[in-house]
Amino acid sequence: MVKTHGLTHINLAVRDPERSMRFYRDVFGAVEYYRDESSIQVKGPGHDILAFERDPEAAGRAGGISHFGFRLVSPSDIDEAVEAAVRAGGQLLRRGEFAPGFPFAYVSDPDGYEIEIWFE
Repeated sequence: MVKTHGLTHINLAVRDPERSMRFYRDVFGAVEYYRDESSIQVKGPGHDILAFERDPEAAGRAGGISHFGFRLVSPSDIDEAVEAAVRAGGQLLRRGEFAPGFPFAYVSDPDGYEIEIWFE
């Protein structure tokens, strides 16, 4: 077995890298650390990296991945997370609880990628 730091990045095909960067910055606090003519990469709060690559034809297509998730530090942050996603141009798709005190919400980003926001 090879030791790793776990899953470290996701590359998303997007219509507008700048718009995607703003969405993930405003909702999840992602910080830009690289950009070129066709892409922007941002760091999340852990070791995670999101790369937004301009590819309008492929933008928003799941390609076998149904969603990806961000785990909350506190269950009480679920309302704020959903409101931030909607304010930043996303949509609330559904929400509930896995069990009492373990909330989840599924939102979409501006390109239509599905994001699970949850607490465990």
